[in-house]
Amino acid sequence: MAQLVTIFGGSGFVGRYVARRLAQQGYRVRVAVRRPNEAGFVRTYGVVGQVEPVLCNIRDDASVQAAVAGADAVVNCVGILAETGKNRFEAVQAAGAERVARAAAAAGITRLVQISALGADANSPSEYARTKAAGEAAVLAHVPGAVILRPSIIFGNEDGFFNRFAGMMGPILPVVGANTKFQPVYVDDVAAAAVKAVNGDVPAGIYELGGPDVRTFRELMQDTLAVIHRRKLILNVPFFAASIMGGVLDMVQGLTLGLFTNGVLTKDQVQNLKSDNVVSEGAAGFEAFGIVPTNYHAVLPSYLWKFRPSGQYDAIKASAKNLRG
Repeated sequence: MAQLVTIFGGSGFVGRYVARRLAQQGYRVRVAVRRPNEAGFVRTYGVVGQVEPVLCNIRDDASVQAAVAGADAVVNCVGILAETGKNRFEAVQAAGAERVARAAAAAGITRLVQISALGADANSPSEYARTKAAGEAAVLAHVPGAVILRPSIIFGNEDGFFNRFAGMMGPILPVVGANTKFQPVYVDDVAAAAVKAVNGDVPAGIYELGGPDVRTFRELMQDTLAVIHRRKLILNVPFFAASIMGGVLDMVQGLTLGLFTNGVLTKDQVQNLKSDNVVSEGAAGFEAFGIVPTNYHAVLPSYLWKFRPSGQYDAIKASAKNLRG
């Protein structure tokens, strides 16, 4: 019988690509998610019964234990960019990762892949980065042979970065930390690395994953505007102003008991944006997996076209104008 891999967060942005690649390689895939009724699309990644969503809450011991039961390997893709309700950084990224690793170790599972993030640092002023580091430490404490992947900002069809900024309305595009550097990495490249780790193709350890280009936030926005054929003023918002803005929005979310969800800017995100998000010198990366990372210039037009003035017909209209001239 084919081996079984449990993917926590397997219907999310990164998880769905991991699930698809594992299914293509013949694995049985258990997609552990909070809302399995909304994750039915993962079934189409394999033959009937090969990929199945199951109910799981990473904050609950029994739920996690049930999800890993009978599995041969585990991939944890769960993470949050902002806190809402009971989904706090500590509960999800630190305690949640520890719970997954503890359950895997108790079940005798030695192949565990943890999707972390570049910038994970126990001493960071950002709680996001601190809890990512705490999650890594907990994973290695329970499963010393785990593989930890630290990607930079991830791009792809369903991403929340390029899609978000491309979809902003108005003549001004505000950014916080215009000179902060990123190394955008393609989601399917991250998934390919995760699958190779599941296969046991790389030694245990921490791998930093970045694309072939290092660009500032401003340069990424300039490239985005070029792809969507729009002209806007890119306005750098100073960190002090952004911190005040994020703090106020966080407070409003707290005062409304979650009725207002701060999906604009949090104070913790401002802290993150103060540090470059690039691969460290000498760090192990894609080369260890035999993967040549994809250039974001080659992929952005395939999904950002919908933000162009005339959408999919933008190029046709431009061509028609040339003919009339």
